[in-house]
Amino acid sequence: MFSVTVRDHMMVAHSFRGGVFGPAQRLHGATFVVDATLYRPELDTDGIVVDIGLVTGELAAVVAGLNYRNLDGEPEFTGVNTSTEFLAKVVADRLVDRIGARERGLTRVSVTLHESHVAWATYERDL
Repeated sequence: MFSVTVRDHMMVAHSFRGGVFGPAQRLHGATFVVDATLYRPELDTDGIVVDIGLVTGELAAVVAGLNYRNLDGEPEFTGVNTSTEFLAKVVADRLVDRIGARERGLTRVSVTLHESHVAWATYERDL
C-alpha cells in the first residue's frame, strides 16, 4: 500500500456539553495540526499516489472553512460536541469530496488532528 500525507493547521473555538468535559464545557480555543493521508494499493500511470499539490490546496480549502471559527455558532454543528475525533471525520469527508478520491483510484483516507505533542485523534475510512 502506498500513501501520501500532507499537513496544515487550524484554530477553532468551541465548547462541549457533558460533565466528562470538565472545564472544556466553557468556550475555549483549540489549535490543531492536521495530517491527511491518502492511500492506494498501486501507483497511478504517473507513478504517484495523488498529486501532492492538489491535495495540499484542497486540504487548505477544507481547513479554511473551519479556521478562526467559533464552531458553537456554525449551524451545521448545532447540538454536536465538536470533539477532536468528530472534527477529524469532518475534515476527512470534506477532503475526499473535494479531490474526488474514488475517481482517482484512492482506497483509504486517514486524518489526524494533533491537539498537542502528547494528544491526537485520527479518523480513518475505506473509500
